[in-house]
Amino acid sequence: MKKAVKSIIGLTAVLAVMGGGLAALMLTQPDEESEPESSVSEPEQDVKILIRDDTVTGTDPDTGADLEGIVKQVSIKNSSGGFLVVQEKSSGSENVTYTIDGYEDVAMKTSMISTLANNANGLTSEATIEENCTDIAKFGLDSPTAEIEVEYESGTKRRMIIGDEAPVGNVSYVMIDGLDTVFTVRNSALANYSNTIMDFVSTTILEAPETYPVVESLRIQRENLDTDILLEYDAMNDDENYNGGTSATHIMVEPARAYLAVERSSDITTGMFGLSADDIYSVHCSDADIAEAGLETPFCTVTMKCNDGNTYTLLLSEPFTYEDSGKCSYAMLEGGSVIYIVKEEKARWTYIEPVDIASRIFMATYVWNVENLKVTAGGNEYAFDVRRINPDEEIESLKSEHFSATLNGSEFSSERYRLFYSFLISANAEDFALGEEIPAGEPMASITYRDTYTGEDVNIEFYEQTSMTALIVIDGESRFHISKSFVDTLASNAEKLETDEDFATTWK
Repeated sequence: MKKAVKSIIGLTAVLAVMGGGLAALMLTQPDEESEPESSVSEPEQDVKILIRDDTVTGTDPDTGADLEGIVKQVSIKNSSGGFLVVQEKSSGSENVTYTIDGYEDVAMKTSMISTLANNANGLTSEATIEENCTDIAKFGLDSPTAEIEVEYESGTKRRMIIGDEAPVGNVSYVMIDGLDTVFTVRNSALANYSNTIMDFVSTTILEAPETYPVVESLRIQRENLDTDILLEYDAMNDDENYNGGTSATHIMVEPARAYLAVERSSDITTGMFGLSADDIYSVHCSDADIAEAGLETPFCTVTMKCNDGNTYTLLLSEPFTYEDSGKCSYAMLEGGSVIYIVKEEKARWTYIEPVDIASRIFMATYVWNVENLKVTAGGNEYAFDVRRINPDEEIESLKSEHFSATLNGSEFSSERYRLFYSFLISANAEDFALGEEIPAGEPMASITYRDTYTGEDVNIEFYEQTSMTALIVIDGESRFHISKSFVDTLASNAEKLETDEDFATTWK
């Protein structure tokens, strides 16, 4: 079927060319009284199948298509050297695929390599240029750009050489062993025979799976980091009844515990899958290659542990300027044999800081998972106790009426408590303050509560730092800066708790 289709397509193209030529001839032919113009010989526009396995004949009983021989291997010589294309899957497989001999251990562009066998098998000409050719030099065939030998499983061999590109038509000159005829063949069918082995090496460092495993942890170790960055999967995402946290699937554990901003962290946690390189530095790299690329003691090491039992370690060099690609790093998978060159923007692990991926949300516990909330502000203390009225009742969506609340021991509106809590979690910090010194003295305000879902007790303190900012300290660690006006608004709203006044929801 493939040969028939190729022939029909080639014949259609020929007819189109001939039709256009005929029209042009009719429009420009001389009057009967004019002198006849001298004619110029044109290439014979016949389509021929140049390479086939003549030992295979007949048709497929199921499809009626012409049977074709199966290519066993293709030997290629070009200006970069030579290599052998061999079967990756045997003819017993549904589809035969190919790889390059000696590179079976390297991830290759399989579909691109397969064109070297598939394009040759049943190769068709575009035109016959010269029969009984004795001067092949004028077509560049005395010093061919590529020599190809196709061997079929039957043992049949066919050899061709590729010469210069023709002046027009996007075709090149070709000769087949055993024929002294020069043909043209479309360049698109011949292009890959001039490639180097490097052109066939896959630039995908780690293939993206059809179904992603859960990344249990991702650790970034880097020369210019005082502390590793460690991200861990938030197991609460697996509980459909959990309503707290953020939309990110992971949380930061080191250098400080923090929520992650999903839009800024997803390519850090899972970006190793499908990571593509801009170029290849070395294949079957030696210890010397690894040392020269700075990967013997890498600048950055990224370790990704997945729940399918696999652990992937990516080694990255310090960024450098690479040709027209700008800032890049050498990269390789630990235990791999290929060193890649990756653009800096794809290898964010080499420069990412904790503040670049952490969320500025500092309080994200679901309102109805909180009990024993205590707020200290403006010299006053406000202690809430919130309880489910009927814990055994199955309720699809929890609301205020399903809870009772007390404030400093007295009955309090659960709805008004919800509104006050909504104000507390509406705040985002303005900047990060990881590792900053905590001011001496008492905090301006504090929020403490117990998360009944996690069983954790959380303590958030606000310390005056400047005339305009306050430092947020969570469980004894400095985390964020926030406008001091938020703390003032917190105290003001707390004073409104036992009134009917609306709580302020904005601050400057």
